[in-house]
Amino acid sequence: MAAFMLIFMYVRFELSYDNFHTKGDNIYRLNVDLKSASDVMKVAESTMPMGPAIKADFPEVLEQTRVMSDWVVVSVNNHLFKEKRLFYAEPSFFKVFSFLLIKGDPESLKNPFTVILNESTAKKYFGSADPIGKTLMFDNKYPTLVTGVVKDAPTNTQFQFDLLFSIASLNKVDPGDLENWGNFSNYTFLLLRKGYDPNRLEAKFPAFLKNHISEEKRKGGQDYSLFLKPLKENYMDSRAGLEQGNMNNVYIFSIVALFILLIAAVNFINLTTARATERAKEVGVRKVIGAARSQLTLQFLGESVIICLLSFFVAAALISFSLPVFNQLAGKTISQSIFAGNDIFTLLLIAVVIGLAAGIYPALALSGFKPIVILKGRFGASTGGILLRRGLVVFQFTTSIVLIVGTLVVYNQLRFMRNQPLGFAKDQMVAIDFGGDESVTKNYEDIKNQFKALPGVLSATVSHGLPGMGSANAHSEFENLQGDMQPLNLNLYDVDYDFIPVYNMKMVAGRTFSRYFGTDTTQSVVINEATAKILGYKSPNDAVGKKFTQWGRKGQIIGVVKDFHYRSLQTAVEPLNMRFKPDNARFLTLKIANQNIPATIAAIENKWKTIAPQIPLEYSFVDQQFNKQYAGEERFGTLFLYFSVLAIFISCLGLLGLASYSTLQRTREIGIRKVLGASIFSITNMLSKEFLQLVLIAAVIAFPIAWFGMNKWMQGFAYKAGIGWWIFAVAGVLAVLIAVTTVSFQSVKAALANPVKSLRSE
Repeated sequence: MAAFMLIFMYVRFELSYDNFHTKGDNIYRLNVDLKSASDVMKVAESTMPMGPAIKADFPEVLEQTRVMSDWVVVSVNNHLFKEKRLFYAEPSFFKVFSFLLIKGDPESLKNPFTVILNESTAKKYFGSADPIGKTLMFDNKYPTLVTGVVKDAPTNTQFQFDLLFSIASLNKVDPGDLENWGNFSNYTFLLLRKGYDPNRLEAKFPAFLKNHISEEKRKGGQDYSLFLKPLKENYMDSRAGLEQGNMNNVYIFSIVALFILLIAAVNFINLTTARATERAKEVGVRKVIGAARSQLTLQFLGESVIICLLSFFVAAALISFSLPVFNQLAGKTISQSIFAGNDIFTLLLIAVVIGLAAGIYPALALSGFKPIVILKGRFGASTGGILLRRGLVVFQFTTSIVLIVGTLVVYNQLRFMRNQPLGFAKDQMVAIDFGGDESVTKNYEDIKNQFKALPGVLSATVSHGLPGMGSANAHSEFENLQGDMQPLNLNLYDVDYDFIPVYNMKMVAGRTFSRYFGTDTTQSVVINEATAKILGYKSPNDAVGKKFTQWGRKGQIIGVVKDFHYRSLQTAVEPLNMRFKPDNARFLTLKIANQNIPATIAAIENKWKTIAPQIPLEYSFVDQQFNKQYAGEERFGTLFLYFSVLAIFISCLGLLGLASYSTLQRTREIGIRKVLGASIFSITNMLSKEFLQLVLIAAVIAFPIAWFGMNKWMQGFAYKAGIGWWIFAVAGVLAVLIAVTTVSFQSVKAALANPVKSLRSE
């Protein structure tokens, strides 16, 4: 019950994202399908001008608000803070969403360089002092006025922010971005009139785009379609947004919770009906003295509910004890306490329902006994009851084997993703995120040389974008096999001369960027194999020398790099191109020796303080950062393993109880067999064989179910380990061993017992 309730709380939390917004039923996120001649890229981001233009054109849109996530270095009283949860926002943010502004004026976000802090950040910067009117220094060059304090966002929202920085500031920080229809960098949310059908607004979007985007731009790769997604569905949407959940995992955990509950209920039904003979005389006597069947049914149902209620209070204590650990395993705080909100009452109601559901069959079976048969001593276990108990054991172990197969498949897939060759060197690579600071990008060659002079640092490179750490997107045109300029939406890495060699990427055609070719800095790109294929070239060599245009640049493809996994193996390698533009870099990557790593890291830290003291050093190992993409799957795998083991353990408890009862029923038979010379092995085999047959039947039923379910789960991965025959073999052997071990414990105990004791009364 405790396991079921924990999963129930987790599932309910996952499904509750952004349900607290009072206008939530009328809020929609603007989604975009970016179209080219060869593909469609589905994104949750939109462009800055879209929201205001939609609000101006359509009266059914009551309000719009835009959000863009970023990070910033904040200087407060000579203390530096690297804040990763900054949102660019505008006054309408508080008109659309239900975040509580404690003090200040939301309209202040109309002005450039104003910021609203959440409670925790305000306390971190200023303690108990009033932050309103205080000035912060952003990125060591933008004095920013604190104009408000907002209550910390709840954990079940996609909008996890510490600072709300005015969107108006973009006109100073990045001029032209607010009017750029081609830069998909922010999220736009629309508040529609209550009861208005969003499909009607979607139908008007093609004409809207035609009015605002010229035919020339659409032909140049900026053609797209707009769609609306309800706010409450954003978290589980397949388009990656501010934060993303996994509906498949929710379904699987719900099924596991149900399995655990059903297995426990099966134990209750099995053991209650198996011990029916012990209560048969009670039923007979009660019926003789006038008890009606309905009274007996209510009595046994009442007993079942009382047992479940007692279990509930123990389960509540277990949940209170284990909730912090579960929160840690889940990677988020699903609840601070079982007593938070209405959880305790909901779970109490569930306990009563469980008691009624689990007790209904035993109550009807026990109350249906015929008193004459019972009191004459002719009562025994019915064939129907025996078959039912065997059927329930088969159900239990079918469930257990499905969970064993599922656990093996999940862990095999995670191992496969971790060990799959990625196409680039990721070990001993230290990535420093300096956020594109100009003092670094302007002197990047000198800074690289300073780091390479350190003992233990082998090489260095700068780039905007790294494997596992995101990439930009560029609307481009490339010459295809037919000689036409084909529009493409390409992922983009801005790199320097050393990026491809340092990451040990393989060139399959042409060459990489070189200092010996002056045109490489402005007229050359390197593409990956996926881009060459989408352009129609069967051989990468055919793509070399072909023309391209991209963001004002024109030139030719100088090389094709072998496909490398710059994103999780859940997605196929997408088209990518690299251009030489180190002045747009964000990351400095250092390849270090695998000896004396702590000393090398310490030297890097000391050197950074002299090179860029204005930026707090933040570094990560590329392999660890890449594997963080699988953090959600790994947490899922860990929780799945724990709950699967628990379900199997509960199944074993039920099997142990039935084996104990079966052995007790055959005590005299075992005694007679021993007197007649039966060995301990033959008696153990006799008692275990029946249960072993049931487990084998369960395996036959479980294997196709498990294959279907896990095959469905693996469809979410572009690269799959597959479900090999060995997984079913291991699962079957484990199930047999578990069953044999469980049953043999009682069987051996019975076989070793002194037959004199069991036959003394005969």
